[in-house]
Amino acid sequence: MTDAAVERTDAGEEEAHRLAAAHPDASYARGARILSAGIAATGVFTFLYFAVGSHVLEPSAYGSIALLWSILFVVISVIYRPVEQLLSRSIADRRARGFHTDHPLRVPLAIQGGFAVIFLVAALALRPEIVRLFDGATALYWVFTGAALAYAASYFARGYFAGHQWFGLYGGLVLFESISRVCFPIAVAVGVASGQTAVALGILAAPLLSLSVIPWAIARHRRLDEQAPPPEEGMTMRAGAGFALAVAAAQLGEQALLNAGVIVADAVAQAAVAGAVFNALLITRAPLQLFQSVQTSLLPHLAGLEATEGHDAFARAIRTTLLAIAGFAALVTTVLLALGPTLMRLVFGDDTSFGRFGLAVVAIGMGLHLAAGTLNQAALARGRATAAGMVWLAAAAIFTGWMVAPIVDDVLLRAEIGYAGAALLLCGGLAQLYRHGARVA
Repeated sequence: MTDAAVERTDAGEEEAHRLAAAHPDASYARGARILSAGIAATGVFTFLYFAVGSHVLEPSAYGSIALLWSILFVVISVIYRPVEQLLSRSIADRRARGFHTDHPLRVPLAIQGGFAVIFLVAALALRPEIVRLFDGATALYWVFTGAALAYAASYFARGYFAGHQWFGLYGGLVLFESISRVCFPIAVAVGVASGQTAVALGILAAPLLSLSVIPWAIARHRRLDEQAPPPEEGMTMRAGAGFALAVAAAQLGEQALLNAGVIVADAVAQAAVAGAVFNALLITRAPLQLFQSVQTSLLPHLAGLEATEGHDAFARAIRTTLLAIAGFAALVTTVLLALGPTLMRLVFGDDTSFGRFGLAVVAIGMGLHLAAGTLNQAALARGRATAAGMVWLAAAAIFTGWMVAPIVDDVLLRAEIGYAGAALLLCGGLAQLYRHGARVA
């Protein structure tokens, strides 16, 4: 690259920083729109992966795939999403205060690597138990272990992209992963491959293939980092680990809300029932994946506003997001009341009968869950991560207890009602935390 080109690039970076600082709401809205396009498509491909998989596999085999996915995303959300959030918040905070380069990565890298090593040791030690959980399918164990390790790089890159507001790269990365994944059940459907293992391999291939594009994407910013002025004091291991552990608690709670129903159903009933519970909660998973675009752009936006004391804009961003969620949840609930059972049969076949009441209850819970996610981002931006994590864990414990207790005989209906009730308690707790404002130093 010529010196003139370098100067033009630097000027473009500086102009982008200036415009973002002058119009934070517009920057947030633009980021959310860019991410929404990529992650909306990602949600469609993820839904397609399970829809095709449910048609090409027997119910018990599909149930094991659903269980694999559920456990995998409990693990990677708990051990990797905290570092994504840590990077996003810390980089956005520094950028808002004028530090656009040379962001401290050593602590997040150490935390991410430590989590990955702990997971690997635990997975190897618990191999017999995990294989039994997958009905003796050793291939599913290796897919689970390999995918969990590969996602370490993916989630680190997502946090780096979000903090820099490279939302096109973020959306492109997750879209690339979802397209790679869906190719495998489609290959089974057209006869190129066959069986449960072929479908499951898509879960492993997605993060592995993304490793080929992550180094190129991060290298885009390396030259600017090398030319950076001496940075301010970086984050300490204690501060970074404290934030990451608090977010890990929140992620554990969220994943319990999404997956405890599937895991308990598999334990007290059979794999086919677990698959039915998983399919019902896809009503929540698909919008949550789409809403990830809002959450991903919301945290760096709120962190920047908190750093610059933009309190009115902070409250306006939360209020606008909550109103949009309420309208979306009302629309989904209405559609499911009218057409829910028909749509579920069309997508997943006739193996399970879904009631319109239960589906509508899940849609209401989905709206409350999305609202809780918004309030959680506000808590993270304000330094209330520990308190938010405790609220998530409490809601998860209540939901898990509800699922274990046979209060409702129908396991599917039990999961639907329990999910919505836990989401209501969660949203109420985080709303109370939001009203209390920022942590007092």
